[in-house]
Amino acid sequence: MTRRFDLIAFDWDGTLFDSTAIIVRCIQEAVRDVGGTVPGDKEAAYVIGMGLMQALAHAAPDVPPEKYPELGNRYRYHYVQHQNDISLFDGVLPLLDDLRARGHLLAVATGKSRRGLDEALHTVQLRGVFDGSRTADQTAGKPHPLMLHELMAEFDVPPERLLMIGDTTHDLQMAVNAGCASVGVSYGAHEPGAFHAFNPLFVAHSVRELHDWLLREA
Repeated sequence: MTRRFDLIAFDWDGTLFDSTAIIVRCIQEAVRDVGGTVPGDKEAAYVIGMGLMQALAHAAPDVPPEKYPELGNRYRYHYVQHQNDISLFDGVLPLLDDLRARGHLLAVATGKSRRGLDEALHTVQLRGVFDGSRTADQTAGKPHPLMLHELMAEFDVPPERLLMIGDTTHDLQMAVNAGCASVGVSYGAHEPGAFHAFNPLFVAHSVRELHDWLLREA
């Protein structure tokens, strides 16, 4: 059954940007730099979508809290070395253009920092595309629903008219916590088999599948 969503919120890394492998590598290098037990790929990928320090603490439980500032700085150092290697998934810009043409409001709900997101949003290809955004360092991190609650309040959109799209269980749990519908994408950080517990309306296995579903059903 077709549903009308006035506001569509996207996660950033792993949903719009092909960044999972690079983030995993940067987490591992940061933990190695401070002398912690380096997490495996799966463990490092699991924390993607959380706020930075929440993610690093989860990925490196044997690193003492007094080393968290150093851990965060090392992650940022490694990320900066690779940030120019990160690109949008093929098909994302046409998808966003079509949604805007149909009158949807578009937002970002991300575990990135405000500074990092603003730098990305001011690039030529993304300037003016999104109507609003929330980051983990300006509100509560995922899966807390506050960033979605704030977006709904900003645009006066009720929960049943907001759709959250993300590649992690943190994204889908946030949608459940906010009383909103969700769509999962399987090409990001988390295995899609874990999505079903959160009852997403759809799981897309490519940007093309996501595009087609949104134009047909949303």
